[in-house]
Amino acid sequence: MLSMEDNIFVIILTGEFIIGMLGNVYIGLVNWIDWIKKKKISSVDYILTSLAISRICLLCILILNGIIMVCYPDFYENGKLQAVINIFWTLTNYLSTWFATCFNVFYLLKIANFSHPLFLWLKRRIDRVIHWVLLGCLAISSLISLILATAPNYDFEFQKIINHKRNCTEMFYVSKSQYFSLLTLFNLLAIVPCAVSLISFFLLIMSLRRHIKQMKVSVTGCGDPSTEAHVGAMKTMTSFLFLLFVYYGASLLATFHYLMKESKLAVMLGEIIAILYPSGHSLILIIRNNKLRQASIRVLRFGRTVCIM
Repeated sequence: MLSMEDNIFVIILTGEFIIGMLGNVYIGLVNWIDWIKKKKISSVDYILTSLAISRICLLCILILNGIIMVCYPDFYENGKLQAVINIFWTLTNYLSTWFATCFNVFYLLKIANFSHPLFLWLKRRIDRVIHWVLLGCLAISSLISLILATAPNYDFEFQKIINHKRNCTEMFYVSKSQYFSLLTLFNLLAIVPCAVSLISFFLLIMSLRRHIKQMKVSVTGCGDPSTEAHVGAMKTMTSFLFLLFVYYGASLLATFHYLMKESKLAVMLGEIIAILYPSGHSLILIIRNNKLRQASIRVLRFGRTVCIM
């Protein structure tokens, strides 16, 4: 029998899951239909479709893991079950982060203006190599998930020690360095795509500043398409970075829940906050992307017409 807190948690998590699934399925479906009609797909649509698929999988893993951890914790007595969930979570998590990073870099190369030879070289070739870049992200994510999957599950062993009320002080210091080395490795690897996105964001700011100075010299208005493109891309990147940092903060909260007095509440809060990242950012992408936004308006108009009829 679930408590009131458990029921509220399941309702909130399910609501976030449904919103996230609808948003990501919508992105994939719109781009897929456009691909069928035009017999080709643009680089940005290819990235967005890959990102949507990875986030659909990530959402499924997050809600499954959250409900099991809070409502059916005895399921994790089976270490193999937890290992399988960890493998798929690591894979989908890194895929989502890397694909979003590719999206940020793509917009930087398309919008920013720099005269550096390396930047110009990348700008000319981004459309031709984007498929290989995404395959590289898939390979890196798969490798990381395999490395973490083959490492001993110290968190599970530590939880068993607490549950059986053994002398956990001694056992904690025996396994603490091993467990924290695994967690440190995970965090360090996650820093790489985050750092790339941050660098892209700051380079975009530099490009916008240079562009505004040039506009002042040429005495033209500041509402030109290039300025609007810079500002729009910066808003999208800002929302991504904010949600990403919140997501990893929530993941750490759920990871270290056993150090807190209200450990179950910490897990609930962490899971609720974490699922905002794949759900919220996808909705922002729909709003910021002209094709997706226009398609959503048509869908809403069609739905309203059907309701009236």
